[in-house]
Amino acid sequence: MNDLLELAVEAHGGLKRWSQLTTVKASLSITGKLWQLKAQPEALKDVVVEAQLKRQQLTTHLIAKNRRSVFTPDRVSIESESGILEEGRDDPRSTFQGQRLETPWDDLHVAYFNSYALWNYLTIPFLYTYPGFVIEKLATWKEDGEHWRALKVRFPDYIATHTRNQISYFGPEGLLRRHEYTVDLLGNAPGLNYASDYRNVAGVAVPTKRRVFAYDSEKRKIPGDPLVAIDIREIAFS
Repeated sequence: MNDLLELAVEAHGGLKRWSQLTTVKASLSITGKLWQLKAQPEALKDVVVEAQLKRQQLTTHLIAKNRRSVFTPDRVSIESESGILEEGRDDPRSTFQGQRLETPWDDLHVAYFNSYALWNYLTIPFLYTYPGFVIEKLATWKEDGEHWRALKVRFPDYIATHTRNQISYFGPEGLLRRHEYTVDLLGNAPGLNYASDYRNVAGVAVPTKRRVFAYDSEKRKIPGDPLVAIDIREIAFS
């Protein structure tokens, strides 16, 4: 294993502990300017998610609506909490073709985008040890008075994600600080995802706060209100 990835995995709890876990459940709020642009400002303000850790599958319970969305990379659906199918979509990624940042989304667009993104966030950096990932160390990055070590990651095709090539930045102790990417589904819009407010949960270090901003030509954060704000209230692994 790459030495930086090894440091990061150990800092987040280690592969031995991760191998003992199969699911995660979290209560969270997801807000930000993106959802306003997509005409879905309240869609994910109060949700509970349940995800598999070793395969890409996630269910989002929409508390105020008594509904849930069910996601896998090839299909997304919306059901009542009693399991009655309301609507579904096969090959959901294809329906984003030609969209721009300002293109409004329906409920299935929201479910697909949010589900794959959250699953990625909840499993990084352990995700990078799964089959098919290609890892490369990059030059150190300086931000917030620290030197962050950078890891370029190429995602395999079987993982739904923002884009195939991404960069994760880790602090001196190995915890994720910043996650850099462009978003294919948003017309290659740039994103810097900052992870903070770590909590130890069942032996796993979890960032309970994430803030996503655009970045400029020098890959510096463009200040202002975040595009996406994720706040985890409660989280548990099993």
